[in-house]
Amino acid sequence: MKKIVALIAFFLIACSVPAFADYIKSLNSGDYDAALKEIQPLAIKGDAKAQCYLGYMYSNGQGVKQNYTEAARWFRKAADQGYAEAQCNLGLSYDSGQGVPKDQEEAVKWLRKAASQGFAEAQGILGVMYYNGRGVQQNYVEAAKWYRKAAEQGSVWAQGFLGIMYYNGQGVKQDYAEAARWYKKAAEQGSVNAQFNLGVMYSAGQGVPKSATDAVKWYKMAAENGDAGAQLNLGLMYSAGQNVKQDYSEAFLWLNLAAVQGNKEAEKARDMIREMMTQEQLDKARELTEDLKKKISRNARQTVGKPAKKAQGSNVKN
Repeated sequence: MKKIVALIAFFLIACSVPAFADYIKSLNSGDYDAALKEIQPLAIKGDAKAQCYLGYMYSNGQGVKQNYTEAARWFRKAADQGYAEAQCNLGLSYDSGQGVPKDQEEAVKWLRKAASQGFAEAQGILGVMYYNGRGVQQNYVEAAKWYRKAAEQGSVWAQGFLGIMYYNGQGVKQDYAEAARWYKKAAEQGSVNAQFNLGVMYSAGQGVPKSATDAVKWYKMAAENGDAGAQLNLGLMYSAGQNVKQDYSEAFLWLNLAAVQGNKEAEKARDMIREMMTQEQLDKARELTEDLKKKISRNARQTVGKPAKKAQGSNVKN
């Protein structure tokens, strides 16, 4: 979240002004020089939206040499006109120290301006600032308030964070049912951590009816998106025949994928299972692994949302 929020595709699709339509077309086709020719004159004339998008181009090095100082300069021009998206990005520039001196209090000032206008991304990031005590005094109640504002607008990662707040009872009364509700909203939008957390909750019956079927369903979604914790849990379940039919090939498959990502518990369990497997089972596991690796690679290119802090094993991820 320290990088500039590249929300161009989302916010530009709705633009109907011809000049912006041409800019979008050029940008999406990768013709950055043409996109620059469309947007730069408008930015120079003082159009706030154009100034913000020119800031993106400098931040990303599209049609111009990457220059964070120039990016921040154009974000500021738009931000001074009250353009919320630019205010958010200027705040992020101060938070990361990209193009401006690092100043988290200044970051919060600009994020708050954008958040107060209802800009969901800024609301969620302001929640992060309050949660971590960056630029403001740590305050879980304020964090939950801003996460909720963003989550109610559909921000997938804010929904996931709000679920964590309810699960842990941080800034809100602990409520597993509410945690599961927000995790599900995020999980259905593709949040890998939320998918994992739902698996944990269905497995334990926390806030939802205990259901092995649903636990496996959400673990598999997270595992197929490359989550090592979910892969470990699935591997252990198939190894022991816990709520699923015992299958050493399936267990080896998931444990191996988690082990490759550096999960030591999965590595140990995989090596133990290998000693109990026939050559036929090992061959089947390797075949399944190759097919799944391709699926995980495809999913990785489509993953959405901002993950929460990673953890491993069977506990909910914070």
